[in-house]
Amino acid sequence: MPDLTLTVGGMTCAGCARHVTEALESVPGVASADVPGWESGRADVALNPDAPADPSALVAAVEAAGYRAAVDGETPPASSADGPTSGYGAPPEAPPTPSGDGVPDVALPSLSNLPADAYDLVVVGGGSAAFAAALKTSEFGGRAAVVNDAAGGLPIGGTCVNVGCVPSKATIRAAEAVHRAQRQAFDGVETTGRVADFGAVLAQVRALADELRETKYVDVAGADDAVTLVDGRARLAGRTDGLHTVEVDGGAQTLRARAVLVATGARTFVPDVPGLADAGYLTNETVWDLEEAPSRLVVLGGGYVAVEAAQAFARLGVAVTLLQRSGRILPAEDAALTDALTDFLMADGVDVRTGVALRAVRREAAETVVAFEAGGEDQEVRGSHLFLATGRRGNTHDLGLEALGVTPDARGFLPVDATLRTAADGVFGAGDVLGDKMFVYTAAYEGALAARNAREGLWAEADYTALPWVVFTDPHLAGIGLDLAQAEAAGIDAEATTLAMEHVPRAIAARDTRGSVTLVRDRASDRLVGARVLAPEGSELLMEAALAIRHGVTTEQLAGAFHPYLTLSEAVKLAALTFRKDVGQLSCCAA
Repeated sequence: MPDLTLTVGGMTCAGCARHVTEALESVPGVASADVPGWESGRADVALNPDAPADPSALVAAVEAAGYRAAVDGETPPASSADGPTSGYGAPPEAPPTPSGDGVPDVALPSLSNLPADAYDLVVVGGGSAAFAAALKTSEFGGRAAVVNDAAGGLPIGGTCVNVGCVPSKATIRAAEAVHRAQRQAFDGVETTGRVADFGAVLAQVRALADELRETKYVDVAGADDAVTLVDGRARLAGRTDGLHTVEVDGGAQTLRARAVLVATGARTFVPDVPGLADAGYLTNETVWDLEEAPSRLVVLGGGYVAVEAAQAFARLGVAVTLLQRSGRILPAEDAALTDALTDFLMADGVDVRTGVALRAVRREAAETVVAFEAGGEDQEVRGSHLFLATGRRGNTHDLGLEALGVTPDARGFLPVDATLRTAADGVFGAGDVLGDKMFVYTAAYEGALAARNAREGLWAEADYTALPWVVFTDPHLAGIGLDLAQAEAAGIDAEATTLAMEHVPRAIAARDTRGSVTLVRDRASDRLVGARVLAPEGSELLMEAALAIRHGVTTEQLAGAFHPYLTLSEAVKLAALTFRKDVGQLSCCAA
């Protein structure tokens, strides 16, 4: 048995557990320390019997390492001055709810007192966050019900598998196959490519989505006796004796649960443009149902969905015009990168127009006409189809949230705190309905975290350290951590270096040297704090950068690590070298 146990907050990985162990074992009077998994949120300490360490010294050592600590049984501080304050290992403390009401007045019913007909968790929604939460609840020994309104929304699986990641990336790959066949970079090699049957292309895309929905969602849930799938429209109907009531289809079925997770996702935001509703439009929910190729596609928007779809359809032989409200596509990213990407899109035939103010949309015979102002002039563009990619809106209408004291924002997104709790006791939120970081992998992470917090009564905060993102254009635009401007705004004495892909042997051999890799470091520590990549398949470089950021790896260590010659990963090594050397003056395999 340990002589002393500390509650430790802020551990988010095995590296954190190691740091805490090392910090404790550095204290005089400590014989040994052990963190039984960073998820445990604790450290067991054996003291030197002759001269034992003072508990306050142990707490101070852990806090100096950047974590929160308290002797077991005491309440740890809300935060530490310098270090991380989140993660699954965070202690069961109580931060304020979004309404500012403080600790909930009514505790969740104990697990042992849960009625036989009640669930540990009822999840409203059927996407990645919902399934991650349900499966995590089952993993902890609880029961979960997933209520999904297929008739009024999407089938089980949510956005990603049905109308998002899967169909879009499959279409992008089909378009890439045609594009590569049409443009051969190697002497003596002749290839041709064309879209012989556009309808067959999208039919195969839909078939893939159907297959993955069954095998990765329906079949998985069906094999778990602790997870129940319910088809219908859910509404939160209040709380009695500590249990939430969820009505399905107006009361046709009633479910009770200790906690509720709202994971209803999001849909396309439709701007208030005169004539738009009457003229008709496609969204990411309907565009994959096309059986014939548009003769001309007008894309409204300049974000991830817009640029990916614009390039894919252009490569499939469709004339595409993209209209973006701001002065450039992907306006939140570095202008040098988005300007370069714009050039690549235009080279593929996408007519990119920025600084556009929409005025009206109308239908004339078989054409949709979009009227707008750009550069101080009134203009029009015509297309056979209009694709709306103008942002997202949370699916929170008529869920009964307002009666519980939860008010979605103007776009319908659900407010939660860092622990994914809403202002209503026992009601959590996860996934796209939160309106931020709308990726399938963050949705799954949030669903699992919310389920764990609900099941175990934890106040563990979401931790998005080293969160990667990708725009699946060709070349990919991808990033992780901070760019230079963000790092400087955060008070870091930062430095950035950019390596053109023309210096990467893999790109040279492939005869495709488009793009660059940018690394950002903290000058004082040499630690990597961010990366941006614009390169063919460039997103494959992100996870090395992610691990470097997560574990405090320096750029010198990156440059010194073995990277196989003629691999894409060499780009990271060479980019790290450019902080100290001119790679243009180095031979192959130089260090």
